[in-house]
Amino acid sequence: MLREFKSLIQLEKAFPDEQSCIEYFRDLRWTDGVKCVHCNESKIYNLSGGGMKCGACLKKFTVRNGTIFEDSKLPLATWFKAIFILISNPKGVSSMELHRQLGITQKSAWFVVQRIRELMIANTPKPILTGTVQIDEMYVGGKEKWKHRNKKTKGTQGYGSFKTKTGVLGMIQRDGELRIEKIKSGKPATLKRHIRRHVANGTVVHTDEALTYRWMSDHYAHETVNHSLNEYVRDGVTTNHLEGAFGHFKRSVTGVYHKVSDAHINRYLSAFAWRWNRKQMSTGARTEALLKLCAGRRLTYARLIGLKG
Repeated sequence: MLREFKSLIQLEKAFPDEQSCIEYFRDLRWTDGVKCVHCNESKIYNLSGGGMKCGACLKKFTVRNGTIFEDSKLPLATWFKAIFILISNPKGVSSMELHRQLGITQKSAWFVVQRIRELMIANTPKPILTGTVQIDEMYVGGKEKWKHRNKKTKGTQGYGSFKTKTGVLGMIQRDGELRIEKIKSGKPATLKRHIRRHVANGTVVHTDEALTYRWMSDHYAHETVNHSLNEYVRDGVTTNHLEGAFGHFKRSVTGVYHKVSDAHINRYLSAFAWRWNRKQMSTGARTEALLKLCAGRRLTYARLIGLKG
């Protein structure tokens, strides 16, 4: 079933027309045979033009119904290319770049890429982190020293960073998964709520010396490194692996997106973590893994731009 391809040209050869995309996605979506999207019955009749009709409820549907492709005028071939481009670039891809490569409008490209990122939030299983976990925070946004004097904000150190930047909490398991998500504040109660949801009791946890982590000794085997004294590794205790992931994400923001809005940053973070956690997979396997998620939560344009909750 797996189609292996390492380039966009190979992808186009694997799916030379729309019908080949329909047949591939149908087999990927319904591994045990097609079922009606309305009543889940398996008595299905094929119609001309690629549609299907249920023999039980008599309703018509296509492979697009109930997926992120529903109500989209773009061919499946274009969607496949968009997914391939997004997951094959380690730092991601901007909607402007997708617009240029696929020959669609920038508005359409932005909607497509945000729908794909939404899948990575909604449908990806999140096993709890165990073993040894590194935890730290970063702040995404412009530096005060580069701003004009009349646009600078005072008191942007520590908790004050949230005045002008977006706070992000990262957690990474040794030889395991990366979790990275937006936080509303750096206060102990906020950090505790996020960390307790992702990290198992009794786990060995490495952090820096920040006072906001002092509560952790009640739940975890908590060890620290003192960054203020230029200590970054001590007897295997470190947050360097997570710092590397943070640096990679910040370079993607600077070099690819240039700016990420606070309203949409969780989608960018989830897409980054999704690629990071699957970097050992081949490009074809990653493409197929994401296509398997497409029959799931569909992001509407109204919700994307904030007209609906």
